[in-house]
Parts: sequence; C-alpha cells; structure tokens
Amino acid sequence: MPDIRRTQSGIRNSQFAIPYCFCTYFDRHYLTRGLALYESLVRHCQRPFVLWILCFDNETYAILRRLNLPGVRLISQQEFEAGDEELARTKATRSRVEYYWTCTPSLPLYVLRQDPKVNLITYLDADLFFFSDPQPIYDEFGAGSILIIGHRYGLKHAHHAATKGSFNVGVMAFRRDENGLACLQWWRERCLEWCYARVEDGKFGDQKYLDDWPQRFRGVVVVQQRGAGSAPWNLTNHDIVLSRQGIQYDGEPLVFFHFHGFKFVSTNLVEPLSSEYALSAAQAAGIFLPYAHALRRAAELARLSCRDGFVPTPPRRELWDGALRRCYLLVRPAWLSVMLWRFGIGRLANEARVTAGFGAYASGDAQTMRRRFLGAVYRNPFLLRNLGIVSLVLESFLGKERMMLYRTWRRRLTGKARIAR
Repeated sequence: MPDIRRTQSGIRNSQFAIPYCFCTYFDRHYLTRGLALYESLVRHCQRPFVLWILCFDNETYAILRRLNLPGVRLISQQEFEAGDEELARTKATRSRVEYYWTCTPSLPLYVLRQDPKVNLITYLDADLFFFSDPQPIYDEFGAGSILIIGHRYGLKHAHHAATKGSFNVGVMAFRRDENGLACLQWWRERCLEWCYARVEDGKFGDQKYLDDWPQRFRGVVVVQQRGAGSAPWNLTNHDIVLSRQGIQYDGEPLVFFHFHGFKFVSTNLVEPLSSEYALSAAQAAGIFLPYAHALRRAAELARLSCRDGFVPTPPRRELWDGALRRCYLLVRPAWLSVMLWRFGIGRLANEARVTAGFGAYASGDAQTMRRRFLGAVYRNPFLLRNLGIVSLVLESFLGKERMMLYRTWRRRLTGKARIAR
C-alpha cells in the first residue's frame, strides 16, 4: 500500500514554487474520504501544499493527530468556534449537516485570519479526488479574486439548476483582496441567517447563494477547464479515454472528480452513484474503482472501516443482484468488476428492449414489437422460456385470428389433459 504520509520534499521545483493552500472539513463519517483526498493531492500536486482540516469531532482530530500527515494543519471544532458566538448560536436550529454547511464560508476566513502569509485559499469538499495536478485551474484563474465552478448539468439533470444552483461549492478559491474578502464575508452572513437542507425562497443550503456572484462581485472567474468540476450529474457530457498519460476528459486531463453519493455497502461492493445517473464501464474502471481502492487504503491507514455508517448491509443475495443490475460495483478483482458492469449494461439494455416490445404491442405496432423481442432473444436466448414473448412473436407472424384459434385449441388440449389426470 502506498504510504500517503511521505514528505513533500520530492515534489518538482518545490523550493521555488508557492505552495497551494487548501482547506476542508469532515467528521468521522467522512474521515476515509478526507484521507483519500489527501492521498490524491500528495500523488498529483507538482508543488508543495498545506491542507487545513477542520475536524468536527474529537475522534477525527485524534486519528489525524496520530497520523501526523506532512502538510496538514489540524483545526479542532473548539478552536474553530472559540469567540464566534454568531456561528455557535446556529447549532441549536440546524441539523448536523446543515451546521457543517453553515461553517463553509467561515473556514476560509478562519485560515486567512490565522496565517497572514496565505494570499489565496482554496476550499475543497472532502469527497473530491484528484487525478492530476490542479495547476490548470489556477492558470485559468489568473489574477482573479473569486474562483467558482459550474455544475454543467447533463441534459437529463439540467432541471436541478433551478433548485440546487448553477455553481457547485465543491471547489472554490478566494484571494486575500478587497473582492475576495467582501465575498466571503457576505456569504458567511447569508449562511448565518439561513442555511438549511431544503429549497426555500430561491435558497438551498450554502450553495444557491453562489448563483449571482458573477454579477454581484468583481473578480469572479468561472472556470471552464473541462477536467475540473466532473461529477455524476455531468458524466454524460464527456468523452472519456483511458491512456498511459492518465484519464482524458474531452481531450484534456481529468483534474478531479466529485464523488457525490459514493457509498460502501459491504467490504467489497460500493454504490458508486445514485440510480438517476448513468455510468459507463470505462468510467467505472478509470474513475470509480481507483477511488474505492483509495478509500480502502485510507481505512487501513486510519484503522477504520470503509463504511460511513449510513448504509445498512443488504442481504448477500440482494448484493449480488445489485451488482448484476449495476446498482453496486465490485471493488476487486478489477477484471471481474468491469466484466460484471459490462454485463449489467447489456442486461439493462435487453430489459429496455423487452419493455419497448410490450409498449409496441400495446400501441398496435406488431413489426416494432417483433424486432424488439427478437433482438432481445438474440442477446439472451433464455427469454424463450417466457411464453408470453414467444406467443406475441408468433402472433406477429401468424396474425391475431390464427393465433386466437391456436390459443383456443391449446386451452382445450390442456383442459382434456387435466380431466384425464
């Protein structure tokens, strides 16, 4: 297992480069994700970095303190809340997750107050994972003050923009200048006023507030880098190529992926994403399996389970059925995992053919029905055990009247056989 605790002294041009400065937060439920995020930064950052981690419980703080990871600056919840009565008061009226969201704008402000040498702070969600160096994002950011990234929803999910917002909180950067500080302070005040996990009056959590930032604040840069901002809701927008140089997203390197909804359901099976999103075999092999392996390494390092505690383990039969239906992704061995996923894609496509066949029959289109059913049988001959499908295919050749005569004869024959017994 690679040691993610290695020093950063070997990173290229480290003595000349200005370090990246990142911040994130999580509790014990997302600890393995936070460690996987750190591992991905160690692997891919081409200059040194500092990662400030706000620990939302004592267990997370204790484990990270024991690991003593190079480049990590720990913040306890007590330190973070000290002297901030406005923030502390919101706890009583919000759920745990809602309170975490309320803290989002306060964390970059905290880092900027604690370290005057930090001129640019980048917030990262804990369930991000980097696949290449983030420098292209900063190259596009240039001398901007505020960096945000759009959701870039696929056509099927574009309606979410109205409720969840046009921009994602997953990666944001703020410069220590008039524009960046004014934006952070405004965002903090709004979140202190209202930050809940529901849609209300054009607001949603800490995220919908970002919608008008390009008009409200100066120096806002909306990153267009194709390899940045990749997530389940825009997977269908991209062509993915796996090569020795890494993962190419529409011809550009995949910088990071936002693993929203990723869950371990057993020690060797994961639920990669919500059922509303599609996932190809190439995406499963090149993006989701590496993340699952990183989570397992993180769990071993922290001596924890990969499970985040939210998903009860389904019965074994349901697990394997879920793997065949592409609800669950097998983690290892990789070759079997990809094979099962490809098989699941074919199986679902065949189920769609059968459904389309019945739909064509209902609408009176016998030719389309026959074409759909025969196409499904060609790919899965076991469908011939379904007498309903066989009967409808014969009807498409013989016609309804002849088929009715055959069914009447068949019923009489069956009835005589029962009497004889």
